[in-house]
Amino acid sequence: MVRTISVLFSLLVCFNLLSEKRDTFFSSDKLTSVGVYYYPEHWDSTQWERDLKRISQMGFEFTHYAEFAWAALEPKEGIYNFQWLDRAIALADKYDLKVILCTSTATPPVWLTRKHPEILIQNEDGTYFDHGARQHASFSSSFYREYAKKIIDELGRRYGNDDRIIGWQIDNEPAVRMDFSPGALLRFREFLQKKYNNDIDALNSAWGAAFWGQTYSDFDEITFPRYRGWGKNPHQVLDHKRFTVNETATFLDEQAAVLHKYASPRQFITTNYIPSFEDGHIGKSKELDFNCYTRYMVSGRNEDLGIGKKGYRIGDPLRIALANDFFRPIDGYYGVMELQPGQVNWGEYNAQQLPGAVRLWLWSVFAGGSDFTCTYRFRQPLVGNELYHYGIVGTDGITPSRGGEEFSRFISEINILRKNYKQGKNISSDYYKRYAAILYNAENAWSLSTQRQSALWNTQTHFENYYRPLKSFGAKVDVISEEKDFIDYPVLIAPAYTLVDDSLISRWHDYVVKGGNLVLSVRTAYKDRNDRLFELPVGGKLFDLIGAKMDFFDLIVPSDTGTVVVDDSEYTWSSWGEIFTPYENTEIWGIHKGDFYAGKSAVLHRKLGKGTVTYIGVDSHDGALEKAVLKKLYSLLKIPVLNLPEGVWFECRDGFGVALNYSPETYQFPLDEDTEILIGSRNIPTAGVLVWRIKD
Repeated sequence: MVRTISVLFSLLVCFNLLSEKRDTFFSSDKLTSVGVYYYPEHWDSTQWERDLKRISQMGFEFTHYAEFAWAALEPKEGIYNFQWLDRAIALADKYDLKVILCTSTATPPVWLTRKHPEILIQNEDGTYFDHGARQHASFSSSFYREYAKKIIDELGRRYGNDDRIIGWQIDNEPAVRMDFSPGALLRFREFLQKKYNNDIDALNSAWGAAFWGQTYSDFDEITFPRYRGWGKNPHQVLDHKRFTVNETATFLDEQAAVLHKYASPRQFITTNYIPSFEDGHIGKSKELDFNCYTRYMVSGRNEDLGIGKKGYRIGDPLRIALANDFFRPIDGYYGVMELQPGQVNWGEYNAQQLPGAVRLWLWSVFAGGSDFTCTYRFRQPLVGNELYHYGIVGTDGITPSRGGEEFSRFISEINILRKNYKQGKNISSDYYKRYAAILYNAENAWSLSTQRQSALWNTQTHFENYYRPLKSFGAKVDVISEEKDFIDYPVLIAPAYTLVDDSLISRWHDYVVKGGNLVLSVRTAYKDRNDRLFELPVGGKLFDLIGAKMDFFDLIVPSDTGTVVVDDSEYTWSSWGEIFTPYENTEIWGIHKGDFYAGKSAVLHRKLGKGTVTYIGVDSHDGALEKAVLKKLYSLLKIPVLNLPEGVWFECRDGFGVALNYSPETYQFPLDEDTEILIGSRNIPTAGVLVWRIKD
């Protein structure tokens, strides 16, 4: 109980500090704000006022300009044209719409790509991108960076103190872009020289260069790792991926630094990332005020298929939840810059979404704590690559799409919550008792993907085998980096955390001794930060912490399965299994069954100081084993959990509870009879939402 009270107190202090910062940009009593992209340069200027008036009438509170407008802003080198943008901003203001401005760098103008074709990305096979797409310029091009800063300097000078501008979006969906051009190679070598203090012997040691005679005598001999084909050096790959992450992060930071010279303190600076499990660049740009993401839920791809035969019309139930829980902990708050408004044109199968799905996604974003949601775009385009991409209104420029109607409905429902909002009320005690963090570092995913060892291994699926049970428990979850203080969380999970050092293991130990409950899984602590095995028995760095010695690990062919028994229930696995000999006083929670190591330990648990360590030594087929062990742990800790079915999850924020149903069946959410329901009902239909006031 003392532990729970201290955690709740620290959370309250943390929330108050974060509130002070976020209130610089956002008003707490508004809860959230909703906006929509508009591209004045795409439409006849006689229609601008009609369109912006309609945006306001539909309830939107801000719009978004200039994302791909570099050619319109600088039609010739050094010749700028801001008159059209001035007029568009004035019209937005006339209809009480604030504006987010974009730096336009995702689409450099043709005069730039023709004058300096070296800014274009070169593929590993030697071919180049060309003008006519987007995101075709290399972050490793010095020319591109310098020209980008020039246009941003002009934008900042003109609009940096304009109260009509609430914030800036840098670039568009900045990803980790691998460029194999000569310019990028020079920057890669410079990156390595800095990392290894110009000591080529240090690089050779880190890369294990003696293996296969790869030893270098000078940094100028280094080339890119070759991703196509077999036999690449995993340590070189690790450093190259670190380099590409750094290129993206510094590209954004350089732009933000220019804007900071001019931007009012009331204007935020952010960007819109596509959440990606392995990219590793999100959160690395320290000049951003906070981070935003983009999410499209229905595009016919495997990750969007949802639950059941018609699940593809609504999407994976936890794609928005996981994005929320990944982005929110970086800065304490976040926004969503692009949320799908309806049918798209670029998916594998571009189906219509289920009626109510867009509203469900909006509430899902809100539930995680977002301060705003924006959608791409107001008008469905009549030209270009995205002709069939829905907007808030259709091809006539007037008639709302179904998604547009659902956006308006969500906005009206948010106004209901604004009327019921009470300052400072945001914690439900049971919700925070379940609080858990999942430790994440993309470098682990890189290592595991480079050397999977089994075709059945999937790092993201393994991660989600821990995330999904927590959401079914009704737990608040943060996906955190090592920069965070672990002690704030009653439960800390580090799945397949393969790259470690002594400092991290010491932090885990201290966290447990002070009362934390640590959960580790297969492949953890096998390697050092350079992706090299330790000169110890495999897993030996953890033996003292988990209270057991790993005998070996096993990988099984797809035609066979392994079995682990936990509390008389059997669970299957095949991609990775570890076999342990426990030390004295270490509890055996799971044992192997039916192979030459039958009866050996697979799942371990021990008390250490005021806390506990649990080690799950298999990667199960469907996550059922991981869920069973986590449920056993929460029961042992006397933390009450819900048992929500697949597709149903909920969050608490600002004094409200929000439950969402992505499943194909109606679900009756367990609420006390005297609970004040504001939106929906206890019986939540498919694509339905329930919102209630948390009791005082």
